[in-house]
Parts: sequence; C-alpha cells; structure tokens
Amino acid sequence: MNNLLDIQAQIEKLKKQEQQIKAKDFAKTVQDIQEKMQAFGITLKDLQLPKSARRVGTQKAPAKKPGKAASRSTGSKVPAKYRGVEGQSWSGRGLMPLWLRGLIAEGRSREEFLVG
Repeated sequence: MNNLLDIQAQIEKLKKQEQQIKAKDFAKTVQDIQEKMQAFGITLKDLQLPKSARRVGTQKAPAKKPGKAASRSTGSKVPAKYRGVEGQSWSGRGLMPLWLRGLIAEGRSREEFLVG
C-alpha cells in the first residue's frame, strides 16, 4: 500500500508542476500566436471558418445563398452523353461505367454510344 500512496503523491506533485508550467507559458504562447496572426493578417473570423471554406490568400469565404444548406447533391442534373444498348446512361463525367468498359473491351467504340 505504501507504493500506491507514493505514486499518488507523485501524480499530485506532477499535476501541480504541469499547471505551473502551463500558467508560466500561457502568456508567452498567446503573444506568439498574436504576433503570427498580425504577420499573416489572420483575424478571429478567419479562425472560425470551416476548414473547407478556407482559401489561401483570400480574406472572405464565398457568399452563400440564405436558406440553402450546402450539399453535394445540390446542383443541376447533367444530361446523358452516352446511352447503352440496354438503356443505361452516362453523363461522361467521373469514372467510366462498367457497361461501357465492357463494350469497349469487346472492341466497340465509345463514340458509337454518343447521344444525338
């Protein structure tokens, strides 16, 4: 039991040392941060922006339309650029679909399946 009490006393001593070091270094750390913010022109508003909205060299994030939430699914639907023999379609964006890859592997041309 003596070892346990010694360890607990050491833990308390170390916690007090940790608090003292943090208190001592806190003011210096804040000053360093403020100097860097001034050097780079960083404002508190810049620090509050979501990571995806940050842009190097700009001060403001792009304006959003009120009442609309940002979403990957928003936007216009792209018309089909290619249509398969069984009615499959592909806009020509992103990875080539398996049905078109298979037809090309059979020796057919992608241009055969162009719409219009």
